[in-house]
Amino acid sequence: MALRFATGPFGSAALLVFGFGLACGRAPAQEAVQITESFKPGHTYKVEVRVNLTGRLAMPATEKGKPPEVLTLTGESRLTYDERILATDEVNALQAVRAYREVEFQRTIGPNKQDATIRPSVRRMVVKKAGSRKAPFSPDGPLTWGEIDLVRTDVFSPAAIPGLLPSGAVKPGQAWKPSDAAMAELTDMEKVEDGALSVEFVGVTLVNNRKVARLKISGAVRGVNEDGPNRQKLDGTAYFDLEASVLIYLSLKGTHELLDGSGQTVGSIDGRFTMTRTLLAQLPPDLSDASLAGLKLEPSPENTLLLYDNPDLGVRFLYPRGWRVGAVQGKQVTLDHARGGAGILITVEPGAKLPTADAYAKETAAFIQKQKAEATAYDPPKRVRAEPATLDRFRVDATFGKDKVRLEYGVLTQREGGATIAARLPEAAVADLAEDVDRLMRSLVITRRIE
Repeated sequence: MALRFATGPFGSAALLVFGFGLACGRAPAQEAVQITESFKPGHTYKVEVRVNLTGRLAMPATEKGKPPEVLTLTGESRLTYDERILATDEVNALQAVRAYREVEFQRTIGPNKQDATIRPSVRRMVVKKAGSRKAPFSPDGPLTWGEIDLVRTDVFSPAAIPGLLPSGAVKPGQAWKPSDAAMAELTDMEKVEDGALSVEFVGVTLVNNRKVARLKISGAVRGVNEDGPNRQKLDGTAYFDLEASVLIYLSLKGTHELLDGSGQTVGSIDGRFTMTRTLLAQLPPDLSDASLAGLKLEPSPENTLLLYDNPDLGVRFLYPRGWRVGAVQGKQVTLDHARGGAGILITVEPGAKLPTADAYAKETAAFIQKQKAEATAYDPPKRVRAEPATLDRFRVDATFGKDKVRLEYGVLTQREGGATIAARLPEAAVADLAEDVDRLMRSLVITRRIE
């Protein structure tokens, strides 16, 4: 998880907080010290993160006049991973490859209990951040949205730590404001509207006979993130190993208040998050040069595809990240794109009810005529995938009133059953999104017998 309050596997607003127990002693001198960590390509760390949180969320009332339902929330998680810093040619970009060793997430909202994890086959991931964009992907296979959700709310140390530390040598008692980049990584705020965080150098102490600088973090901010308007109050401690030049521990205890449009609190979450970091002298085998050789470690349209796998519906497919899986009702699943007007509908059918491509094309022509639209171009059904899973496709360009669209259709037939696919693309988006539809159709598989 992250060092920030963010939507994630714990649902609305996962609060991050830390606690630490150390064998400490007094350091002999309290002079100005340099507290700086460099993230050079090849540097590798072992990171362990623990989260515990409790809270109450007010759910919108289902009936007018009734008070909102208040649900209790509890959650705990543990992440352990090795992280190697990667070189990147992109200006102002940061990149690392991780190998997750332990992944445990549990949460309870009201009576509902949920678990989450990452499949062993994709526990090696690349995390890249450029500006405010952070995109995890696995060079070993497509991720599910749930797996991305577990990772994307984690604090990305190369983005947070440099701006959390002072720019020059400091003496005990000196304080400074974290950089905007560090603030954004810690709080997940898209925009901080009020307040600030402060970091103070408390002094040098001994931890296990090593000199460490102790930092105090405090403050409150109000702003907007993907949870909507919220207010966060943070208090914590960090320890920086002066001999290794590594931030070895970060602890934040905080309260995250969710606000409504009028600024009233509609939910509050308290949490405790603990993160420890250790600089590794040797590369783990799965992060070595030999292991990474031949892997594409930069994001591409292929390695950033998402996996949708619904065993209850009996369907599995890949889709690009610009698309979002929407409603799943009965035998149907929908996808929408960020560009308005683009959508895909997949309908799962038993073999006996699955139409042929020709019958589906006739049905489509009747629909267009009923809508009093004009078909301006037509590509008849064509088989693009052979046995044992056949895929037939056809397309229609049509004008509905003032709207010009491309309609893409497919019929997938397998022994277990099949599916029809219908995609609607606005004319202006065809050049960008037609390949997305092609990828989805070619990857579509029926995973169980459809009754």
